[in-house]
Parts: sequence; C-alpha cells; structure tokens
Amino acid sequence: MNWDQLRTILWLRWRLTRNQWTRTGRFNAIITLIAVWVGLCMAVAAGIGSVLVGGLTLSKASPTVILFVWDGILGVFLLWWSIGVVAELQRSELIELGRFLHLPVSLRDVFLLNYVASHLSFSLAMVVPVALGLTAGLVFSRSVAMILLLPMLAGFLFMVTAWTYCLREWLASIMVNQRRRRTIIMALTLALVLGGQLPNLVVSAWQRGGRRGPQAQQAHREKEAQAKAVGKIAHRAVPFLWLPLGAKALAEGRVWPALLASAGMMGLGAIGLRRAYRATLRFYQGQTEAKAAKPPATVQPDRPRGQILVEKHLPLVPPEAGAMALASFRSMTRAPEVKMAMSMNIVMVLVMATAALFRGSSRIPDEVRPFLVTGAVGMTFLGMMQVMFNTFGFDRDGFRALVLLPTRRELMLLGKTLAILPLAVGVFVVLLALLTILAKPPLLAVVAACVQFGAAYMGFGALGNFLSITIPYRIAAGSLKPTKTTALTTLLIIVSQMFFPLAILPILVPPGLGVLCAHFGWLPGAPVNLLCSLVLLAVLAAVYRLTLNPLGKLLQSREQRILQVVTQEVE
Repeated sequence: MNWDQLRTILWLRWRLTRNQWTRTGRFNAIITLIAVWVGLCMAVAAGIGSVLVGGLTLSKASPTVILFVWDGILGVFLLWWSIGVVAELQRSELIELGRFLHLPVSLRDVFLLNYVASHLSFSLAMVVPVALGLTAGLVFSRSVAMILLLPMLAGFLFMVTAWTYCLREWLASIMVNQRRRRTIIMALTLALVLGGQLPNLVVSAWQRGGRRGPQAQQAHREKEAQAKAVGKIAHRAVPFLWLPLGAKALAEGRVWPALLASAGMMGLGAIGLRRAYRATLRFYQGQTEAKAAKPPATVQPDRPRGQILVEKHLPLVPPEAGAMALASFRSMTRAPEVKMAMSMNIVMVLVMATAALFRGSSRIPDEVRPFLVTGAVGMTFLGMMQVMFNTFGFDRDGFRALVLLPTRRELMLLGKTLAILPLAVGVFVVLLALLTILAKPPLLAVVAACVQFGAAYMGFGALGNFLSITIPYRIAAGSLKPTKTTALTTLLIIVSQMFFPLAILPILVPPGLGVLCAHFGWLPGAPVNLLCSLVLLAVLAAVYRLTLNPLGKLLQSREQRILQVVTQEVE
C-alpha cells in the first residue's frame, strides 16, 4: 500500500466517523469531545503519578511487592480489555476486507490497519501511560536494568491484542447467524461478570475463620503457603503473568527471565496475528469448511399437535390482553438481551450469597432480617428495570404489528405487564430462597415479602407503562445498549435509573413499621409487616387500575412517535 492509498483510506474512515458524530447531534458530539479530552488529561495525570510511585514508593520495596503491583495493573487492564472486547463484538470492522477484494490494494496492509485501529481503546489509553510511568520511576530509583520492562510491556500488549484480534475474527465467522451471535454475546457478558467477581469470592473464602483460635490460624498459615506455591506455578505457566514475573526477576538483579519473557510473548503474539490473518482471509474468500449436504427428509404425514403457548387462554384476563401477554412472553424468552437482564442479578446475588455463606449469618441482627428478604424484591426489579421501563424498545420492528392491531391500547399495556410477571416471579423465587436460607427470617416476614413483591409489581407496572410511552428508545439486538438516542432521551434514561431507589422506598415502609413497633413494644413486628404489606398491595393495585385507561389513551396518541423511534435501523 502506497502513501496515497493509505491517505485515502484514513480520510474515508475519518469522514465516516464525522458523519456518525453529526448524525447524533451537535450536543452529543460536544459531549464526546469533552469525554475524550478528560480521558487524555486523566491518562497524563496517571502517568505522572505512576512515575512518582515507581521513583519514591517502590524505590526500596521488595521484589514480591513489585510483582503484586504489576499483577494489579495487568489485572485491571485485562478486566477493562475484556469489557471492550464484548462491546466491540457488536460492531463491524474499521474497514471491511470484502470491499477491497476487487481493488489493487494489499489485503495484508488493510488487515494491519484494521488491527492497529481496532485496539485504540480506553483501556490502552489509561494503562499504557501508567505502565510507562512506573517503568521510568523504577529505572531512576532502582537500576538501569529495569528498562527491560519496556520490551516486556510491548510483548505483553502485542500478545494480548494479537490473540484478541484472532478471537474476534473467529467469533465473527461463527456469528454470521444472528441468533447464535446474540447468544454468544450474552454468554461472554455473563462470563465477564462472573470473572470480575472471582476476586471477591477468593477474598471471602480466604478471610473465613482467620481469627478463631490457634488451629484456625495454623490452617490460615497453611493456606498462605499453598497460595504462594500456586502463585509461583501460575506466574511461570500463564503467559499473561510473565511480565510481573520478569519485573520481579529484574528487581532481584536477574536479567535472563525478563529477556525470555519478552521473546516468548512476542512469539505468541506473532502466532496469534498470523492465525488471525489466515482466518480472516479464508472467511472473506469463502474458504470455510463446508459440511456435506444432508439428504432431503422424507415427508411425514401430518400428526395432530397440541395447543402451543400463544394459542392458550389466560383465566380472568380479557382475551386481547391474554394474547398480547403470551406473545410478548414468548418473544422475551427467546431474546438474549432479556435473559441477560434477568440473569445478571441472579449472578450478583449468588456471588453475595457465597460471600455471606463464607462469613456466616449468625452476626445478622434480628431487626435486619426482614429487610433482607424485602431486598429480594428490590433486587428483582433492579435487574428488570430496563425491561419494564422500555417494553416497546425490545419489540423493534415488531412494534409495527402492535400499531396495526385493533386492540384497545389499555389492554395492550395490560398484556405487556402480564408478560413480565413469569420472568419476575422466577427471579424473585430464586433470590428469596437464597436469602431465606442465609438470613433465616421469620415465616411471616417471608410471606410479607411475597406480598411486597405483588405491590412492587403493580407500582413498577404503572411506572413502566408511563416511561415506556414517554421515553421510548430502541435496544440493540443481543445487548442492553440503547441505540440512536437523543441527548434529552439519554438524560431522561439516566434520571429515571438514578431515581429507582426512591421508587423502591414504599416497599421498605412495612418492614420499617414492623421493626419500629417491635422496638417500642407496641405490637409484634412480623404481623405489622404483613398487614402493612397487604395495605400497600391494595393501594398500588388500585393505582395501576386507575392509570391503565389514561395511559392507554396516551399510548394511542404517541404510538406513531414510538414507532419511529424503535424501528429505525442502526448503521
């Protein structure tokens, strides 16, 4: 590729980026530029601070401390990097190679351009200055041999970016099927959340029983010895940890481990980049491994089939609302983004439950136990907040069918609310069971929590209907990311999510009154909690019923605007 071709490609990319910024509005473009400027200032400040840390704080630190410092820096980098990879999987290449197959341009050069440009990310912009500053500080404070950290850092970044690009190209080739693509993105996101919580679990398990007598302390010292042995093996076997191991060796005055680590990471990076190029070229040239065609299936005679889900009827529900509820429920059970929203809070509670199990539940005061089971209600709707507050955004092009239906709009809203009920109940039952086992609350408190769930469902159902009509926005398929939102819509989304704790406050009133009555000896706390929960359920059910017809009229007046927002394509 000569200079004119490179300049043309870079100009094309800049023009596309500029068009994307102008399409989102001048305000969003200004906010983006301000964010970029703030990020650059933070990177410079972090680099200067790391120079001071390396030159002053770590000047007389032990090699093990230097090992742990580099472990922490690389751990934060890999976490941010993983988040960026999941986000980038939902986007296209900088320049699609398929558009250059008929042009007299070297595909290898375009591939390298894509490789470099795709890794200009926030994680690199923040971590690289810190690593360079820390290296400079260690060179000035300890020895000139510390300058060998630079080739190790370059090898580490090259290895990570090359294999990440190889992974992206492989995933892109198997994610041509859109349903498979969404499932893979959901699985990667959940794996990332679990991986981010592993340190919390390890620390909780490590601290268990650390100060409970001589035997426990002896067991704790044995754990420390085992952890050190495992750490040594991991630093030698895992390529991601070769950089901290080389830094420790340089602090001890040994140079060869650092040189070997640099060469090893550079070699692994070269292998990963070569595999990525070959896989990308085969994919765009159609040289994938094709499977043998299956023989045509023999025609089977029609068999009587049972009644499918969307053909069923819900008791005590108008037929139009029941049909809308069943169709919406089937759509949500097949949507990976809805599964992601539901599973996130279950993962978080499992992590918290494991940590609480390690630490024990005997220290929980009796006054706090009713609030814990009530917290299961809040956690349920916290995870489903985006689904309930934007019910039409997940329909996308399917909202066209809703507009053409002759169904009364209040029945449509009722059906949308009922469709969320089975999902919310499933999440709530899991959370309530976990918290009941761990906190051991009174039976009446558990029953009151079930009543509070019904009250919160009614309240959030009415609030979700209102916000879905007034602040609609399209959700990208396979993710929970809003697309093409205006500045006002983005601000309203943030405000509605920030005020979620205020919306959840009413369900905390019954357990609060119960604890208050029990504290002053007026009445037993558990019956008061249950009675107040029943009153709250009745009030919020009446509120939902009274707001259904006005919100139906509001939906009818704004459905054209909602249709325009949720059906616009993402470029």
